[in-house]
Amino acid sequence: MRYDIAIVGSGPAGLSAAINAKIRNKNIIVFGTESLSNKLIKAPSIDNYLGFYEISGEELREKFQNHLDKMEIEITYKKINNIYAMGDYFALMSGEDMYEATAVILATGVEYGKPIKGEEEFLGKGVGYCATCDAPLYKDKKVAIIGYNKESKEEANFLNEIASKTYFIPMYKNDSLMRESNKLDIEIINDRPVQIKGENLVNKVSFKEQEIDVDGVFVIKDSASPKSLVPGIDTEGPHIKVDINMQTSITGCFAAGDCAGKPYSYIKSAGQGQIAAINAVSYLDKMKIEQRNKK
Repeated sequence: MRYDIAIVGSGPAGLSAAINAKIRNKNIIVFGTESLSNKLIKAPSIDNYLGFYEISGEELREKFQNHLDKMEIEITYKKINNIYAMGDYFALMSGEDMYEATAVILATGVEYGKPIKGEEEFLGKGVGYCATCDAPLYKDKKVAIIGYNKESKEEANFLNEIASKTYFIPMYKNDSLMRESNKLDIEIINDRPVQIKGENLVNKVSFKEQEIDVDGVFVIKDSASPKSLVPGIDTEGPHIKVDINMQTSITGCFAAGDCAGKPYSYIKSAGQGQIAAINAVSYLDKMKIEQRNKK
């Protein structure tokens, strides 16, 4: 099945894009999480979202969810790891699953903090962002998981069934994860990684006071860098380069919200999501006219 529009991200930008595309009768799929937005639900008070003065992030999330329910928009709880432009459509990869869409709207947010030294250099050479995708390559090998979120727990447990040795480097506090991982013989390293090292391929992760030998490293974050997600897309620093219509450098691919640049604001993201959806719909309509003229 090929969708009209695939929306990657379920924060204010992605949800606004979904609502506006659905209003225009487009067949959409939205990829996101149950929380909709981890950043949003952590906000104690939001004072600049028009019409909702002094509302908490959790309260605003509930209003978003109610809006989705009323419009019968469902979230697909899958993480998209790669998006490939295939000419007249896009292929979106989530582990072994593939989805097709004529247009794509990226609303992935932005990953705060710099990458670990060596992370980008060894991407595809032992560094990856999806353990369940690449796990077969590391059967009976040593792997390290650098986890920034709760989902990294599932990735670590999955890899531990395949690898000969699994290291887990938690970048957030989670006592239950520590207890469960210890039961599964996953070695926890409570230290910040300084560098991912190697020659042609990754072979070590170094910390302040130690080094470990590994064959692969998985960095599990809420959002991947735009270039690793969409090969060939133009970026400006950590952001996706867009024009006034939220069009990226790849025809048919749009971006909105924090991933498209500052300021990082919920209401700005929602507005850009609407713009992206309207222009994605225009792109689809233009394609239909062109195809009709060819016949």
